[in-house]
Amino acid sequence: MTISQHTQSNTVDADEIDLGKLFGLLLDSKWHIVISTFLFAVAGIAYALMATPIYKADAIIQVEQKSSGGLAALGEMGEIFSAESSSTTEIEILKSRMVLGETVDNLNLTVSATPKYMPVVGKGLARLQGDQSQINVGRFEVPMHRIGEGFTLLADGEAFTLQDGEKRTVLNGKVGELAINGEFALLVTDLHSDATNTFSLQRRSRFQAVTGLQQSLSVSERGRQTGILLLTMEGESRAQISRILNDISRNYFLQNVARSSAEAEKSLVFLSDHLPEIKTQLDGSEEALNVYRVENESVDLGLEAKAVLDVMVKLEAQLNELTFKESEISQRFTQEHPAYKSLLDKRSTLLSEKRRFEKQIQNLPQTQREVLRLTRDMEVNQQIYVQLLNKVQELNIVKASTVGNVRILDAAEAYPHAVKPKKPLIVVLATMLGGMLGVAWALLKAAFHKGVETPDQVEAIGLPVYASVPMSDWQVEMEKKTRRKKHTDISETLLAVSNPADLSVEALRSLRTSLHFAMMEAKNNIIMISGPSPSVGKSFVTANLGAVIANGGQKVLVIDADMRKGQMEKQMSVNSTPGLSDILVGKVEASACVKDVGVDNLHYIARGDVPPNPAELLMHPRFAELMAWASANYDMVLVDTPPILAVTDPAIVGAHVGTTLLVGRFGQNPVKEVEVTKQRFEQNGIEVKGFILNAVVRKASNHYGGDYGYYNYSYESK
Repeated sequence: MTISQHTQSNTVDADEIDLGKLFGLLLDSKWHIVISTFLFAVAGIAYALMATPIYKADAIIQVEQKSSGGLAALGEMGEIFSAESSSTTEIEILKSRMVLGETVDNLNLTVSATPKYMPVVGKGLARLQGDQSQINVGRFEVPMHRIGEGFTLLADGEAFTLQDGEKRTVLNGKVGELAINGEFALLVTDLHSDATNTFSLQRRSRFQAVTGLQQSLSVSERGRQTGILLLTMEGESRAQISRILNDISRNYFLQNVARSSAEAEKSLVFLSDHLPEIKTQLDGSEEALNVYRVENESVDLGLEAKAVLDVMVKLEAQLNELTFKESEISQRFTQEHPAYKSLLDKRSTLLSEKRRFEKQIQNLPQTQREVLRLTRDMEVNQQIYVQLLNKVQELNIVKASTVGNVRILDAAEAYPHAVKPKKPLIVVLATMLGGMLGVAWALLKAAFHKGVETPDQVEAIGLPVYASVPMSDWQVEMEKKTRRKKHTDISETLLAVSNPADLSVEALRSLRTSLHFAMMEAKNNIIMISGPSPSVGKSFVTANLGAVIANGGQKVLVIDADMRKGQMEKQMSVNSTPGLSDILVGKVEASACVKDVGVDNLHYIARGDVPPNPAELLMHPRFAELMAWASANYDMVLVDTPPILAVTDPAIVGAHVGTTLLVGRFGQNPVKEVEVTKQRFEQNGIEVKGFILNAVVRKASNHYGGDYGYYNYSYESK
């Protein structure tokens, strides 16, 4: 007989990606992909509905160029000492514990009180049902060592009970009344229980509350070097996040004003401390001048002396002004700063001029020198005193009119719609993820699944494929119907009898024709059917092939030689005893074990009782005698055996048969396993004639990939 070899005309590169086959794989797994996509889409919709909506609020603050504050009253030099606060600095001030700590204290953010629902879906279900449960806590005090511990409040109308984590009662109280028990104190200002009467309470430390606020608060500058700061915060309660942002803005504004007025306050304190001292010096200098004039009968100064006096007074006034400025600048800069160095250089110049004029004064008469000195001291002190009085008044005005360099442009306001979760995006992403996982599962399954799917794969190892038996839906339904029946008829169990037109039976008829030619050179008319592993359909093929051959007019004997787990008697609808094991142990004769199954020309020998030593029984001469008797009395003998890779029984049976066939299941047995099975038989001197691919399913991956395989088509009248 000539076996048709299905070969490819072109050699395909191993690295080439077959898009058609990939498309076919996806079509084969379309239901898995659809189900995966559907489940993920449902999960995405459920999450979008159940997830707690997160709202967003924002506020805008303007930070203007920082003025010199109190130093503005000092004139031109005050602007030199002023510094501009960068936006980065102001952002850090906004997020500092100094500012946020005030908000924590003002809004009592150290206390967390929320309704308690069942895990995962409880909160979402309550929200969808319109739950209005809420609680407001005005005061909650716990011992220091229990800060951060969770407590449970059980509401009963206006009354409530507070329990700790171990369900122990801590205190009892009523809404609107302060409940105290030792170091515990609780004031519930408002309580409304709707879907739940259980609430979670926790007292956090001030540091924890401030840290949490720092993490949830976002501050950024709008544009570059604009000084416009955008404050944003997200949370579950629109009212709460708006209150927090407004309080933060107000606290930041107040501290900025306080900081600006503090500069004027420091300057005012400095000047006020020196004012009494200068007043005393002025009084002393006036008294000394008057006394000297009286003693010397009112000496008048000459023109030269008056000119020197005017210059000296101006120099002294400038030196005193520099002294005041140095006291201010020393609080801001070191002596290495350029502004500080400039001030010291100016003082050095004025002192040099003062020493030069003092030398000129030494050339005047004694009386004029003394009058000049006294007059100079008096006028200098008088100018200094008047200057200080003016500065004090100016600083008082500056302090009273300080507004800071911060302005709240937009008060906090929450967006009307939730910013999280983005429901449409979540549903789309979940659906896409489900589809991608379904595709990935299909591709991974195909990558790791190495089962035989086409005859080409088997023929590549030198083993001819005699038949490809399609998967029978009729057989599957028939097995479901008869699974729980105790008594069945062969018309309900054997496919060749119940549905002779089935595609699987047609494939077995094709196999019957092939065997007619294949057995021409065989030593006898006995055919052994084996396989590489269990559950590949050996018994199905053997029983139905026997019925097909018997329908052709030949006398057929089917022997179940699987004395370990054989169950062909279910398909033949007969008892398993007496059978082959009974013949081999010598209990009964072979003719006594032959059963008529209800199909013309078809007889059957069951496996019999399960023996402890099946292999040894098959090696007994009685088995050879049975094979000789069967060959002589029947036109065809079919022997069903266990899998060769599991036990050695087929190797023993194979020595007595003329033709050996292997059965492999579509998509289950890898090519390597079939090759090892073939080698195992050859090692025992048994030639495997051919291979039967059972339970073939027509897959799109084979069609689109170009592997059409051995297909059968129905050809019957409607």
